[in-house]
Amino acid sequence: MNKLILIKYGELTTKKANRKVFINMLEKNIKNILIDNNIEIKKDRVRMYIKAQNNLDEIVLKLKHVFGIHGIVICYQVDNNIDNIKSQILDILKDKNFRTFKINSKRADKTFPIHTMELNNLFGGFVLKNIDCKVDVHNPDITVNIEVRPEGTAIYIDEIKGSGGYPVGIQGKGLLMLSGGIDSPVAGYLALKRGVDIECLYFESPPHTSPEAKNKVLKLASILNKYSGNVKVHVVPFTKIQEEIYKNVKDSYIITIMRRMMYRIASEYCKRKKFKIIINGESIGQVASQTLDSMIVINNVTNLPIIRPVACLDKLEIIDISKKIGTYETSILPFEDCCTIFLPKHPVINPNLEKCLLYENNFDYEKLIEETINNIEIITKFSNDYNDIL
Repeated sequence: MNKLILIKYGELTTKKANRKVFINMLEKNIKNILIDNNIEIKKDRVRMYIKAQNNLDEIVLKLKHVFGIHGIVICYQVDNNIDNIKSQILDILKDKNFRTFKINSKRADKTFPIHTMELNNLFGGFVLKNIDCKVDVHNPDITVNIEVRPEGTAIYIDEIKGSGGYPVGIQGKGLLMLSGGIDSPVAGYLALKRGVDIECLYFESPPHTSPEAKNKVLKLASILNKYSGNVKVHVVPFTKIQEEIYKNVKDSYIITIMRRMMYRIASEYCKRKKFKIIINGESIGQVASQTLDSMIVINNVTNLPIIRPVACLDKLEIIDISKKIGTYETSILPFEDCCTIFLPKHPVINPNLEKCLLYENNFDYEKLIEETINNIEIITKFSNDYNDIL
């Protein structure tokens, strides 16, 4: 008898000819997230088994953050012998408190001589003879799952819901424009869930923005890193560009021009770093720069795909997700980023492209952008101690 962690794939099973590629990526990500745990992995097209000597609860906690996993169970695996299966069922149930139960058998090994319904009846009758309880197939206190497979029979009670989605990295890399707000970390999480391996771009403007604002973003990145293990933060020194915008652009157009400069930087950086897409936390109509007219004018500076995972969610829906993934409490800390420090009272909501081009001709932004990109700081490791900002 072996005590194992059983992984159920979920959406990966729809991939047919490409399923092996997805499963191999999932295995790679699991090994990465469990690098500090001594594990052994065996897999096939429908299941993955993780064997560990100890710390199963710790491993399960980490696996809950791995995208591509539909379900996680701690199971007991025995050989395909009826008496051994019966013995293991009793051993599992002896410490459980229940009055009703259900047997849920699956006969994945078609060479096994007993069919599924017969197995349900056989093991159900066995439990009734040995434990004072009743069968309830509709609303049981406990369900005993029995999967008869060529490699052995897995028996388990409880299933832990996984994060679902696709394995991170299966779609390639994207660059997340990460601010200290609520929306962009949620956008990053949703992109990770669809298999995009993300790195983050953060714009800082010292001395206008504080070290605490930067640490806040690094904290958010470290939370996202639990779902990836590959997150880096690329810190853009945005002060010179932002000050030039403030001096040369009409007040109502400051945010529009600032966003256009950010997209220029992000786009060029993606090309240099081989990122396929830009990701951000824009939600349609939420602020002036996120009206459809604003998006058209701002997007005009790049031909890269812009992915907006929260575009059609309202604020409450975004907040719910941020609380679920653990970013909300950090996002609401009161440290301003460069998007808010020069926020005008009446930003334009229907900007004119020709006006933008005229304002941008007032300063040599191309030279500034080149200088800025050449001085980007890359942070690959995150401190566990953020008490200075909490």
